[in-house]
Parts: sequence; C-alpha cells; structure tokens
Amino acid sequence: MELAAPTSLGPGRLTVDVASDARAVLWLGHGAGGGIGSRDLVALAAELPRNGITVVRHEQPWRVAGKKVAPRPAALDTAWLETAPLVVDLAGGLPLVTGGRSAGARVACRTADAVNAAAIVCLSFPLHPPGKPESSRLHELLLPTMPVLVVQGDRDTFGSAAVVSSETADRAGIRVVAVPGADHSLAVLKSSPLDVDAVTALVVDSVLGFLQSVR
Repeated sequence: MELAAPTSLGPGRLTVDVASDARAVLWLGHGAGGGIGSRDLVALAAELPRNGITVVRHEQPWRVAGKKVAPRPAALDTAWLETAPLVVDLAGGLPLVTGGRSAGARVACRTADAVNAAAIVCLSFPLHPPGKPESSRLHELLLPTMPVLVVQGDRDTFGSAAVVSSETADRAGIRVVAVPGADHSLAVLKSSPLDVDAVTALVVDSVLGFLQSVR
C-alpha cells in the first residue's frame, strides 16, 4: 500500500509491504541517484514480509516532486524525521529498524538515535566520493549506538567492502558483508561468478539474518 507522508518540504510517500505476522519493521530510504525501485530495495520488499518483517520504502519529497537532484543532507534528514511519527505509528510498538541505500543509509545513520532505531541496515554506504578518500563520511557510520549492518560491493568506488571493514574494525556492533564483484549499485561484472539472482539472494539473506540476530 502507498501512504502520503506530508513534510515541511513537500509531500513524501511511503510504500508499505506488510508481513501478515510481523515481528519487526524495516524502514528504508533510497539513494541520491534513484528511487525505491532499485533492485536491492525491491528484493527486500518482496522477500522480507514472507519472513515476518514489514518493509516501508520511503520516497523523499524531492523524488515525489519529480526533481532530478537530491537536496543537501540536512533537508533529507528533515523529511525523514518529520515522517518518523507516521512510521512509528505503522510499527505499532514493533522493533523499528532503519536504513537505506547509499544516501538513504547516511540519513538512517545520522537520525538513528532520534527515531529510536533498534538497528541500522546500510546498503552500499558511500564512505567517500569516488576518488576522494580524504572526504570521509566515516563519522556518520560511527554515529549509531545500535547494531549496524553494511552490505558493500568489493569494487564500490565510494568505498569498497575491504575499506569499510578496515575503517570500522575497531568499532563493535558494525558488521560488514562483502558482495564479491559488485559496484555501488550492487551490480556485478559479466565475468563475475555471481549473477543478479545470486546478488539479490545475498542481500536478502544478509539482511534477514541480521534482523533475526538483533531482535
């Protein structure tokens, strides 16, 4: 189902895939270059409700308005936080896990404590802009005080799985799952032994296993 999500920045939208016997709710944001139709978000919305996890995909107001470029991070956080009461109401007291893809993962990390998230799921966390490792966003990934899962491609130009693992090695509570051969969009090379279905299954299994471990 779809729900309007009014904010001071314009209307956002929630697409909710409900689990019949939900044990938790996963609230996901999209990236700065795409919407809730990315392969990983769609896969989670299709598979997790079968396993007792309701999935809420959040379209930011700029996407609903048809704009091509995302606003600055503060605006993304504002829309997310103003939508939180609606998502909390949907959760109805169930554990709320937040997360998202790329920019959506950054939003979830920055707002985790404010929305009382039980855990965070980061899909392709953009550790730094491509070619600019000195412009690190590691501080955002370290903000949450709750368990964090990072699903990261091993050839992600925004920070490979190996780099993210190394940068977070001293921080308890952050789990990094590498996707072999995958880039920032979690697409793999034609020569990779992983195909689209295998990548999708790895993302779903990693997230599901993580959610089961933190309940």
